[in-house]
Amino acid sequence: MPRRFQKPLLLVLAVLFLGTAALLQRDLNKQRTELGLTRVEPLENAPPVLAFTTIALGSFRGLIANALWIRANEMQMEDKFFEQVQLADWITKLEPHFVQVWLVQAWNMAYNISVKFRDPADRWRWVRNGIELLRDQGIPYNPKEALVYRELAWFFQHKMGQNLDDAHMYYKYAWATEMTQLFGGPRPNFEELLNPKTDEAKARLQVVTGKYKLEPALMKKAEEAFGQLEWRLPEAHAIYWATVGLERSNPKDQITLRRNIYQSLHVSVLRGRIVLARPDGSFVFAPDLNKIQPASDGYEKMIAEETDNPDIVRRAHRGFLKEAIYLLYNYNRTAEANRWMAITKQKYPDAFPPDETVESYALKRLTERIRDVDQNRTKALVEGWLNQHFENLILDEDDRAVAVLRMARQIWDYYDSVSKTRAESRGLEPFPEIYRRVRDSLMDPASGLPPEYVARLRTKLNLPAPAAPETPEAPRPK
Repeated sequence: MPRRFQKPLLLVLAVLFLGTAALLQRDLNKQRTELGLTRVEPLENAPPVLAFTTIALGSFRGLIANALWIRANEMQMEDKFFEQVQLADWITKLEPHFVQVWLVQAWNMAYNISVKFRDPADRWRWVRNGIELLRDQGIPYNPKEALVYRELAWFFQHKMGQNLDDAHMYYKYAWATEMTQLFGGPRPNFEELLNPKTDEAKARLQVVTGKYKLEPALMKKAEEAFGQLEWRLPEAHAIYWATVGLERSNPKDQITLRRNIYQSLHVSVLRGRIVLARPDGSFVFAPDLNKIQPASDGYEKMIAEETDNPDIVRRAHRGFLKEAIYLLYNYNRTAEANRWMAITKQKYPDAFPPDETVESYALKRLTERIRDVDQNRTKALVEGWLNQHFENLILDEDDRAVAVLRMARQIWDYYDSVSKTRAESRGLEPFPEIYRRVRDSLMDPASGLPPEYVARLRTKLNLPAPAAPETPEAPRPK
């Protein structure tokens, strides 16, 4: 072939091959997506320079991510936080299947940035940002990674559920309000969610699954495994996401998910009921002793599933049972406390001395708290128990009120006996005087409880109605 025809021929072949590749590329991209082989996604809402650079560099996206990390760190050190959400979105999209990227970005917003703000509402926005980053984006990109589920469950269990953040009560109240509105009441109607028939039910299901990423079938399955959950509290959602993670993730990474579950079950027994929501955004919690059996069954389930180190879960179960026995005694449910002590002694022989009774165990736990405290602290402890006694009466928790009053008296008796053996100790004022003083302070019209609570307390204590204030006589006309 003459040399003058070679270059045009090669040019034609190049155009032909490029055209063929272009025709095949669309089908190849579709097949990669269907097979789950696509590892990157295009950035959305990115500046043109960043979008162009990302496409042009292709496999060098990590370099761009590093530059964004540096930018994010610089802004955070300068307390400039409001671009962090967008930066976190770009960084995670550049490295969507690198799990630690999601964990660090979500943790940074929920823990590090949130505490920079004093207003609880501002803190809550950043906590929500961290939760939504993991729930709405991290899990879809990494549906089989146990660490993503564990971290999301931990945000509910620890950041919202515990009391280490000064704004934790605001988080609980805000979440409970959302869940009440979401479910149209204190509990989800699973029959309606699983089989919506009305437009309202279909709209509610859309929000449940679309906005909050909750699957009613899995919610119901979690309750079947661990008992009825209080979905207004964060522990229920920690259990839910850990349960989803157990179903979808690699079995070798699941010990942390089991820990999320049994620790949240424990807390659900300790304070699993909302008995009063105050107008100031705080709650009065109470133990849910009806959850002891389901929680214990949950521990047993976790022990059976944990093949690598089940002793960790056994030790946690042992501690939970001892806590449950003490709670039952405090709520005057001594028969149940005795039954669980017998179960605990049989299952964990080293949990109690052979001759230990429920009464002696409860008193020992109680006195351990006041063995080395002074008069003022003991007095405050007695007054605290009496406050709980009157509050339980108001809430119709009569058994609890009886047990709490007994505890207050036992603390007073114990300190009184100890003070007589110590020359430097001073005795407390008589118990009836402390009782009357605490009661009268709660019923004080100026600084005490709201009038409706005072009226309930008077009824419970069989106290007479307060005397009506004398009406001053009107001056006679001259």
